Amino acid sequence: MTSRIIPVKPFDYVVFGATGDLTYKKLIPALYHRFADGQFDEQSKIIGIARSNWNDEQFRSFVRKSINEFIDKSLIDKDIVNRFISLFFYIANDINSDKGWAELGEQLRDEENIIRAFYLAVPPSIFAPICDNIAKWNYWHSDARVVVEKPLGHDLQSSKEINDAIERTFCEDQIYRIDHYLGKETVQNLLALRFANILFEPIWNSAHIDHVQISVCETIGAGTRGYYDGTGALRDMVQNHILQLLCLVAMEPPASDRANSLRDEKLKVLHSLAPISGENVEKLTVRGQYGGVSAEGVSVKSYQEELEKSKKGSHTETFVALKLALKNWRWSGVPFYLRTGKRMAKRMSEIVIQFREIPHSIFSHAKGAPIPNMLVIRLQPDEGVKLFMMIKDPGPGGMRLKQVHLNLSFADAFNERTPNAYERLLLDVIRGNQTLFMRRDELEAAWTWIDPIMEEWQQTDRPPQKYNAGTWGPTNSIALIERDGRTWHEESDF
Repeated sequence: MTSRIIPVKPFDYVVFGATGDLTYKKLIPALYHRFADGQFDEQSKIIGIARSNWNDEQFRSFVRKSINEFIDKSLIDKDIVNRFISLFFYIANDINSDKGWAELGEQLRDEENIIRAFYLAVPPSIFAPICDNIAKWNYWHSDARVVVEKPLGHDLQSSKEINDAIERTFCEDQIYRIDHYLGKETVQNLLALRFANILFEPIWNSAHIDHVQISVCETIGAGTRGYYDGTGALRDMVQNHILQLLCLVAMEPPASDRANSLRDEKLKVLHSLAPISGENVEKLTVRGQYGGVSAEGVSVKSYQEELEKSKKGSHTETFVALKLALKNWRWSGVPFYLRTGKRMAKRMSEIVIQFREIPHSIFSHAKGAPIPNMLVIRLQPDEGVKLFMMIKDPGPGGMRLKQVHLNLSFADAFNERTPNAYERLLLDVIRGNQTLFMRRDELEAAWTWIDPIMEEWQQTDRPPQKYNAGTWGPTNSIALIERDGRTWHEESDF
C-alpha cells in the first residue's frame, strides 16, 4: 500500500536554533523524507539561523551529515540529496542586536503564494526577543506562522507570560505549539479507531470500561541534560504528552475534524479532571528517582551521580504515577492510571483500555474462566493495536476457554516506512492545519491542574522514592493500582 502524497504550497521555513540537536536529529531528516516523497520541491526555501559564524556551505555540510546519520541508507538518493541541500541557506544572527536581521529580509520572499513559517527550536527564554524582532523588522504578515517547542513555562504563570510575549506579534491562529506525540501515526489512529468504527463508540464509557492505563516508559536516563533537573517527569511528560493522550481517549465525539472542533472537546476533558491537591496528592500520586543498579545487577549511574556537583541531593522526579478521575457522565467511576519514567524495564508507550467482566458466564463446566477483553494501543515501538478476546481452544474434550489477540501491526499491515511525527507536523504548519497542535486555553487548563500537585510536593519536600534502573519504577506505583484490585499491563512482546 502506498501513501497518498498531497503537495503543499511553496514556503520559506525559517529555523531559529538551526545548529542544535533538534534541527540535526529531527527536523532535517523529517524534511528530507517529505522532499524525497515529492511533497515539496525547489520552489521552497529553508533558512537556518543561529549564533555560529557559519556560511551557506558549512550549513549545507551540516545538513548532509544529518541525512547520512539519520536516514536509512536504502532511502538516500544522491540526486535527491543534492537537490534537497540546495534549499538551505544560513544566517549568523544575534537576537539581542541587529546582526543578521537585515540579511533575513533579503532571503525572505514577499510573494503572495509563498507561505512563511518561523520555527523556534530554541529555549523559551528567547521566544520574546525573536518574536519582537520579527515584528520590528516587518517580517510578520497575515499568513505567517510560528512554531514553538516545549517546555512552554514551568507553571501556569510562566506559561501565560511566554504566550503573552508570542502574542505581541502573532495571533492565536498563527501559533503552532508542537507536541510530537500528537503527530504519531498510532495517536492519530486512535481517532480513527474511535470515530470511524461503530464497533467501539457505543461501549466507550463507564458501563463497559473498567479502567484505562497510559504508560510512557523510557530505558534511557536523564543524562547530563541540564534542563531536566529544573523540570522533572510531571512537567516534562505528564503536563503535555500524557494529558494530550488522555484527552484523545476520553473526549466526546467532535462535531467535525476541524481543528477547533477537536480542540474544544479536548479542553472539556481537561476541565473535567478531578483536582488533586492537599492530602489527595499523597494518595493519588507517586514520584520516584532511579538509582544506580539495574534489575539485572548491572551498575549504571544513578540520577544523583549524573548531576552536577551543585545539584546533588535534588528531589527532581524521574518517575511519576497518578490515579485520575474525570467528573463527567461518560467516565464516572472509571479510574485513569498514568505513569512515565526514565531508566525503566522497557521502552514502551501504550494506552490500555481494560473492559469490564461479562455480567454472567454460561461456561460453568469449561476449563479456564472468561478473562475481560482488553484493547492495547501501542505508540512505540512496534506501533499497532491489539484486541484481547476469549475463544474456545480448538480440539475435542469439552469447552476450554483461551485468551487470544487480534493483532494489527502497522509494519505488517502497510509494509512501508511509517513517517515520523515531525514529518506530519512540519507540513501541517504549512497547510495551516492546527488540529494536532495545542491551543493556548488547553495549555493553561493543563497547567491549572498540574500546579497544585507540584506545590504540594514542594511544600512537603519529601524525597522521591528510589527505584532500581531497569525496573518498572517504585514499589508505591505498584501499590497505587493494586490496592484497587488492578495491575499494570507489562506484556513483554507486542
